Amino acid sequence: MSQDDNESDTRAVPGSRRARLGHFGRLAGGLAGGVMAEGARRLAEGKRPRMDELLLTPANVTRVADRLSHLRGAAMKLGQMVSLDSGDVLPPELSQIMARLRENAHSMPPKQLEAVLAAEWGQGWRKDFKYFNPRPLAAASIGQVHRATTRDGRDLAIKVQYPGVRESIDADVDNVATLLRVSGLLPKALDIAPLLDEAKQQLREEADYEREADQLSAYAKLLEGEDDYIVPGLHRDLTTRNVLAMDFVPGRPIETLEDKPQEARDAMMERLISLVLRELFDFRLMQTDPNFANYRVSEDGEKLVLLDFGAARAVSPHVAENYGRLLEAGLAQDHDAIAEAAITAGFLSEHAAKAHSDKLDRIIAVIVAELSKPGPFDFGDRGFVKIVREEGMAIAQDRAAWHLPPADILFAQRKISGTALLAARLKAKVDVRSMVEAKLAAKG
Repeated sequence: MSQDDNESDTRAVPGSRRARLGHFGRLAGGLAGGVMAEGARRLAEGKRPRMDELLLTPANVTRVADRLSHLRGAAMKLGQMVSLDSGDVLPPELSQIMARLRENAHSMPPKQLEAVLAAEWGQGWRKDFKYFNPRPLAAASIGQVHRATTRDGRDLAIKVQYPGVRESIDADVDNVATLLRVSGLLPKALDIAPLLDEAKQQLREEADYEREADQLSAYAKLLEGEDDYIVPGLHRDLTTRNVLAMDFVPGRPIETLEDKPQEARDAMMERLISLVLRELFDFRLMQTDPNFANYRVSEDGEKLVLLDFGAARAVSPHVAENYGRLLEAGLAQDHDAIAEAAITAGFLSEHAAKAHSDKLDRIIAVIVAELSKPGPFDFGDRGFVKIVREEGMAIAQDRAAWHLPPADILFAQRKISGTALLAARLKAKVDVRSMVEAKLAAKG
């Protein structure tokens, strides 16, 4: 293994439960110390700070982001999953944590990587490769990706899972949930147990690379022969539960389209939005992780390259039906039907709808007004989001209105919201209304 890696970019992943628990213990201790110090300082100034104000100081934000980044696995993944459009919804301090988790680039040290691959492929694994770059192309929450060339000439991207990730999922999720509870950021009456169970299940699925290989193959079959998308080819002979081998597909990050002409940005987002609608209503299979790194643009700039299928999951009939009703009500600009469909789908509680009907009406009105404007929808125009955020925050002041949608709706909505966020980043203009009308007409 080459030693030319930049050691500052590598940090060994704690593999045992005991080691990971120790990290959570040190994080809790550090946060407690930070809270006490900040509380003493503010009391000396004659202030009476709330617990969430004491917790979300810059120093504590740094502690949380750094520790979760070091742990990787479910701890880091859960932190990433908390935010979809954090710049518009979450407090700046939490948005900062999410940004740091998304941008984290630490990878396994060479010796740890070597040990993982030897365990999966055997001690003599190098004989099958002409080249294996020890420095990863990307390092994420569950694994890292390496470029390699086999002796028989295959150009591959190889995803290697961090040690201990699968075994630590339940404990990591429970520990993160405990931190949220202790922080006071979640009301005690809010039952997050069902969501935590679903999060654990999805993370177990994402940590099973043989399952991801099956999902990759399913998408390749669904999109076979289409010119707008590229799904990397799978190499089963090198794939295990902890290693996924697929074609290396040259391309560039989708965010690089920011500097391209409007037409190029619009065309790529139209491809992605079309795919999301097909996932929801046709495929009944959705890749629910909207991380921008899961998409690339082909070298010729004409195709959308799809990566990472670990979060692909079936879309149940009732989820598709609920979205169908919600979209039909939106197209009809029927405010009462929109609210009813949102309650039926589980986005809203009956209490929130009744107790805050005036605020909800304003949210619906501004969204309907934006979507009903003639021509393509301008994702770059975020003016209406301020109104939605303000009304939403006003409703959130009533903790009795806090409500968790069903997990299957949450996962689908995460993909939809993340797609809208990417479109906003690219300032794309897409005739979403026509696309939705065509899809609903075809299904019904």
